[in-house]
Amino acid sequence: MINNRSLLIVGGLAAVAWLASNTLYVVDETERAVKLRFGEVIEENIQPGLHAKVPIAQTIRKFDTRLLTLDTDTSRYLTLEQKAVIVDSYVKWQVVNPTRYYEATAGDELMAIRLIQPRVDESLRNEFGRLNLQEIIAERRDDLMVGPTEELDSLMREELGVAIRDIRIKRIDLPEDVSAAVFERMRSEREREAREWRAQGQEEAERIRANADRRRQVLLAQANERSETLRGEGDAQAAAIFSEAYGQDQEFFSFWRSLNAYSESFADDGNLMVLEPSSDFFRYLRSAEPESGEDNGE
Repeated sequence: MINNRSLLIVGGLAAVAWLASNTLYVVDETERAVKLRFGEVIEENIQPGLHAKVPIAQTIRKFDTRLLTLDTDTSRYLTLEQKAVIVDSYVKWQVVNPTRYYEATAGDELMAIRLIQPRVDESLRNEFGRLNLQEIIAERRDDLMVGPTEELDSLMREELGVAIRDIRIKRIDLPEDVSAAVFERMRSEREREAREWRAQGQEEAERIRANADRRRQVLLAQANERSETLRGEGDAQAAAIFSEAYGQDQEFFSFWRSLNAYSESFADDGNLMVLEPSSDFFRYLRSAEPESGEDNGE
C-alpha cells in the first residue's frame, strides 16, 4: 500500500510538472513571441514575462528583438558616369513586427538575411548610380546612406516586419584602372584651387599695397605742407625779430653782423680773400686804424 501510494504521488507530481512545463512559458526581455494554434497565429507580439498556453494545441515561437548586424558582401557598383566603385558595407536590423516576420520567414533568421541582402544591394546600387564619382568622394559616408536607409526601412517593415536601423559604409575603393585617373583629377583640381587662391591673395596684396602707398603720399604731402607752413612762420618771426633789433640800433647791428662775417671768413688757417682795401667789408677794420696825429705823438 505504501509503495502504491508513493507511486501515485510521484506520478501526480510528474503530471503536474509536465502540465506546468507545457502550460507556462517565459518570454525574455530581449524577445517577443507569437502564439500559434495548429500553425495559425492567434496572439501577436507577446511581451516579456510569464504567460500560459494550452498544451499540445498551442505552440509559442520566440524571436530575438535585439539589434542584429548583417555584414554584406563587397559589391561593385557603377556611378552616374559609369565608373566602378567597390563598396564594403553592413546593415543594422531589428525585428519589430513578430507576426509579419513569422509569416514572411517562418522565424528563420537565415531566411530573413537572404531576403534583406538583395534589397540592400539594390538600394545601394540605385544610390551610387545617381551620383558621380566626385560627389561620392566629397560627401560624408553617413550623409550618403541617409536616403537608402529610410527607403529600405519603410520597405522592410512592410515586407518582413523588420526595421532597418542603419546602413554603414566601411570602405569605398576604386579599381586600379580608375584610381590613377581620379587621383590625377583631384591633384589638378587642387592645383587649380591653389592658383585661384594665390591670384586672389596677390590681388588683395596689390590693393593693400596701393592703398598704403596712396596714404603714404597723402601723409608726406600733408607733412611737407605743414613743415613749409611752420618754416615760413618761423622765418617771418625771425625776420620780424631781426627787423625790430635792427631798428633799435642800426649801427651796432651792422657792426655785429660784420664781426660774424669776419669770424666766419677767417675761421680756418690759410683762408685767403682778394678784396680792395676800400671795400665796404673792411669798413670797421679801417675805422679801428689810429689817426696820423696820434702816430706822430707816439
